[in-house]
Amino acid sequence: MSAIRLLVLGAVKQHGRAHGYQVRNDLEYWGAHEWSHTKPGSIYHALKQMAKQGLLRADESAPSTAGGPPRVEYEITEAGREEYLRLLRAAVSTYDQDMDVLSAGVGFIVDLPRAEALELLRARLRDLDTWRTSVTEYYTPEGGPEQLGHIGEIMHLWVHSADAGRVWTLGLIDRIEAGAYVFAGEGEPFVGVLADGEENPYAQ
Repeated sequence: MSAIRLLVLGAVKQHGRAHGYQVRNDLEYWGAHEWSHTKPGSIYHALKQMAKQGLLRADESAPSTAGGPPRVEYEITEAGREEYLRLLRAAVSTYDQDMDVLSAGVGFIVDLPRAEALELLRARLRDLDTWRTSVTEYYTPEGGPEQLGHIGEIMHLWVHSADAGRVWTLGLIDRIEAGAYVFAGEGEPFVGVLADGEENPYAQ
């Protein structure tokens, strides 16, 4: 699963209506250019592809602020909302997601109801524990990596990754259960996007 589709759909959804430069600006504002493979070319390509797939609606009538041809603005469609939620749920619940996909999922987690977010995180935790158990069938962490030669360092890395993922997931579950953040249906949602024309302090 690629993070770009989730990031682009989420950015357009938060704006309601956005052109490509706004989406790019938002992703840079969120630091996605540092922790994901999101580049300007991939953003514009994703917008065009998802418009072709019916996930976004493209409108070429918006006037250009620079005096050029009309710029394309995008809105998310109902099919796009369904795809966005499918990607979001998978990003949060799947234990072996790449870090950029998980990061994108966490960035949009408040678009889910609180109870559903907790359920997905608990599913991630269960799968993470199952995976760790399967690794330790061949490797005993207490025995240290040397028991399997240098290959043991690989399993040592996996176990440490599973343990770190478990600690982080449990911490997030605890914070959400304690009432942190505003989730879907609870009030005014958090919107972390820049207004059109607003200067991005992180733009490159």
